[in-house]
Amino acid sequence: MSKKTRKKTSRKAAKVTSGKVTRGESARSAKTSGAKTSAAKTSAAKTSAAKTSAAKTSAAKTSSAKTSAAKSRQATVNKSAKSKKSAKSPAATAAAPRPAARKATQPQRPKAAPSVDSRPALAEGAKAPAFRLPRDGGQTVSLADFSGRKLVLFFYPRADTPGCTKEAIDFTRLESKFAESHTAVLGVSADPPKVQEAFRDKHQLSVPLISDEQHEMLEAYGVWGEKSMYGKTFQGIFRTTVLIDADSRVIKIWRHVKVDGHADEVLAAAAAA
Repeated sequence: MSKKTRKKTSRKAAKVTSGKVTRGESARSAKTSGAKTSAAKTSAAKTSAAKTSAAKTSAAKTSSAKTSAAKSRQATVNKSAKSKKSAKSPAATAAAPRPAARKATQPQRPKAAPSVDSRPALAEGAKAPAFRLPRDGGQTVSLADFSGRKLVLFFYPRADTPGCTKEAIDFTRLESKFAESHTAVLGVSADPPKVQEAFRDKHQLSVPLISDEQHEMLEAYGVWGEKSMYGKTFQGIFRTTVLIDADSRVIKIWRHVKVDGHADEVLAAAAAA
């Protein structure tokens, strides 16, 4: 080989080698640059995320601080309001209208008058109220008719009812015994004279039966008033017996009489008076 040929060959080899080296270094340089760029992006992303998280944390703390401050202000307002209420003067409290005072200004409802039975108009030892009333048979009877004798007045609610019938029969049965102790017996109710006569005839009663349809005698002796039966209230006679002495004074009063044995008890009292 000639010297010229060797020189040309050497230059070509140098160029080829230089080109390979240059391309390899360029590839490595490109890789290195890409890695640096990726690292830079990653770092930037991390920095941005950190900043965002810090911003959220700061915002949350700020919101919490504002909420706490608002609650604190509300608590202060509530305490202030309570302090003002408790700080009211006794004079202002005393000046406030009371329910009792308002009630006092309201019109009072009229109280129902107590029944005659709850406040009897007659008492033992008192003068017997005078009376003059019709009796069965068309005659009239008065207290003065029995002056100088004892008198039994038995007040019964209604003629020809079971209790009243038994009571009237018992006094009729003992009429002669009463006469022996100088005591007269009269039955009194608010029934009309015709009803009394029918009552007398049906049960063969011998004691006189007085009719007080206007309730004058019944009220004077305290035996007329409000009664109740089966849940209903009405005005009527309280079964009562009064024993009067020869001077027209009340010896004894039996109230809310139980019929069984009552006539015998009254006879014993009349005989002992």
